[in-house]
Amino acid sequence: MTTQALPVRRLPAVTVIAGAGFVVFWSSGFIGARWGTQYTTAFDLLAWRYVVAGALAVVILAVRRPRVTKRDLVTQVWMAVLTQFVYLGLIFTGIDHGLSAGVTALIGSLQPILIATVAGPLLSEPVNRRQWIGLALGLAGVALVVADDLHAGHLSPLLFLVPLGGVFGMVVGTCLERRRKPSTSSLDALCIQSLVSTVLFVALAATTDQLTVPTEPGFYGAVFWLVLLATGGGWGLYLVNLKLSGATRISSLLYLVPPTTMVFAFLMFDETIGALAVIGMLVCTAAVLLIRLNEREGAVLATLRGWRNPGG
Repeated sequence: MTTQALPVRRLPAVTVIAGAGFVVFWSSGFIGARWGTQYTTAFDLLAWRYVVAGALAVVILAVRRPRVTKRDLVTQVWMAVLTQFVYLGLIFTGIDHGLSAGVTALIGSLQPILIATVAGPLLSEPVNRRQWIGLALGLAGVALVVADDLHAGHLSPLLFLVPLGGVFGMVVGTCLERRRKPSTSSLDALCIQSLVSTVLFVALAATTDQLTVPTEPGFYGAVFWLVLLATGGGWGLYLVNLKLSGATRISSLLYLVPPTTMVFAFLMFDETIGALAVIGMLVCTAAVLLIRLNEREGAVLATLRGWRNPGG
């Protein structure tokens, strides 16, 4: 009895740490995109990012030698196409063409609403009234965070559709993973997806004559920032949280990404944070707490047991 109760008491700390880490590392991707596109195009930056990530993935897979079923391999390939190639390709393209990191993060925060609308009927993850209120509240908070940035912009409205297309790719990929429930571990899944993305982004950069060898040290600093923090931390913890909490709850954490991105931008690029943004941060925090309130420990425990014994 004691050995069974102890893990359950620790589960909330596991989910909180995994969720907080996801927000921080996911936010770093927007900062890395802004940093790296100062030196080259989005496709070139992504190609180099995944060349490094893919090399690390080869080493990890060679050491681990995981057994992956054909069904799971197909799932991971499609996850790479949708949640990395489509999502990141369009997100980075938007930033490369002038969208700020904060506005791009705002568009990315539409994902929770889109996920919630399909989570119930497709994934058997019903969204209750409290969570719907939290989703709407979070969207309002994100709008407050970047209101000044949106108001000051002088960009074509059509440009905002570019990262929005990436969000749809992320939504479809998230639903695909929850629907098929692959038994592949999070680390192996990340490695497989990185290898697929390496091929896709290098091919895209090469065929569009954007594959270069930049000489600025800052470019390679951005590449390693993206590989270590965004790919390893952000995407790794995305897969972990997806298993722990489900599609709706992991998506709700994206409401905390725009304010966190603004903090990073303030520290790295001296961008100011206004009073409206601070209010928005507090609203986003309240929204996430509302959505994730009373998260079922039993479901999380079952997930952790599944990791230890994927076959059942």
